[in-house]
Amino acid sequence: MTRLIEAAEASAEVRAVYDDIKAVRGVADVNNFWEALAVHPPTLARTWESLKQVMAPGALDPLVKEMLYLAASAAAGCTYCVASHTAAARAKGMTDAMHGEVLAVLGMAAETNRLAEALRVPVDPAFG
Repeated sequence: MTRLIEAAEASAEVRAVYDDIKAVRGVADVNNFWEALAVHPPTLARTWESLKQVMAPGALDPLVKEMLYLAASAAAGCTYCVASHTAAARAKGMTDAMHGEVLAVLGMAAETNRLAEALRVPVDPAFG
């Protein structure tokens, strides 16, 4: 089991990242993912900065980004990430119906991707 670095035992460098996570997310505590990354403070800081940039509002709204993250996490088989991003998407307004559709698209993509790969279907010229 990975060691988790709780705020009480964290270095000043790690606590600064934790404080930023809590402020940006409006939460009282950081989750286990961040406490696990804190075993290597440079990785913690780099990952948080990248995630903050990628998940910030942009051309895609935050709910869409969370649903994409959920789908990618499910496809990658990351149980922790699926749980985390399902909760985050629900907090941003994902309904049960939306969740069901995300899972349906994910399942269909997995099936058709495997079929296309197994059949070695050539890419149509029109697809670029």
